[in-house]
Amino acid sequence: MGLWIPFTLLAAFMQAWRNAFQNRLSKEVSTAGVTLARFIWASPLAGFYLWLLYRWETAPMPTFTGPFILLILLASVAQIIATALMVVLFRKRNYAIGVGLAKSEAVIAAVLGALFFAAPLSPLAWTGVLIGALAFWLMTNPGALREVSVSTLVTGLGSGLAFALTTLWVREASLLLGLPFLYSAAWVLLCVISTQTLILLGWLLLREPHTLIALWQRPKLVFAISLFSCIGSLGWFTAMSLETVALVKTLGQVEVLFTLMISASWFREKLNGRDLAGLGLIVAGAVCVMLA
Repeated sequence: MGLWIPFTLLAAFMQAWRNAFQNRLSKEVSTAGVTLARFIWASPLAGFYLWLLYRWETAPMPTFTGPFILLILLASVAQIIATALMVVLFRKRNYAIGVGLAKSEAVIAAVLGALFFAAPLSPLAWTGVLIGALAFWLMTNPGALREVSVSTLVTGLGSGLAFALTTLWVREASLLLGLPFLYSAAWVLLCVISTQTLILLGWLLLREPHTLIALWQRPKLVFAISLFSCIGSLGWFTAMSLETVALVKTLGQVEVLFTLMISASWFREKLNGRDLAGLGLIVAGAVCVMLA
């Protein structure tokens, strides 16, 4: 079994819980505030993880080149946009469907990776990606295609596109460092999260200072979001330093399985036949990419 697989499963599990906590916070705090909650405690956590790595085993220090800094900035902004759009989705439809719409990122990443990032896929891998796409449609479109809200569809696909670009740029940045995969992933994680925290803190200080007070008043929920986000991002970044984004994100669609379990048990949202069929397809797609 490739080492990228357990890191991806860890990331999917942690991200499902992070989204659940974000969904709860989105009912009380603005979109920008919920987005900041994802990053605000993650920077010191990522720094502590990096310190532990260097204590465990010595490795070279990275050289931050111009292209690396540009990729970090692009990935940071794209992930902020993606997260904000997902929070908007939470308010448009129910929790599970909002997350499912954003899962279009696996298909988008596969197409963009093949076209622009020199990451072609094998026929079996493409089969897994397309099966995942079919699962996405089953689980996010409860009725006829024409019944899907245009604004919901555009928001979901926009979130998926922004997440896909984030992961593609993160992988490129990680490869540029040329360090052992654990160290390159950790450095990229720290750089991206720190950049995002500074951007969002500056925005909220200027535009929504009351939102910072609201976050301060919910320390446990904000810390839980940051903790699960940091561990999840660590899993994604490490997996993507080992394998192409499309395969990682297609396997990562098992997050929807975790999401539906949380949705049914915590939010008391009912699962229907389409949900179950979609879950079966997600599992089938995951098997294809693991075999590929």
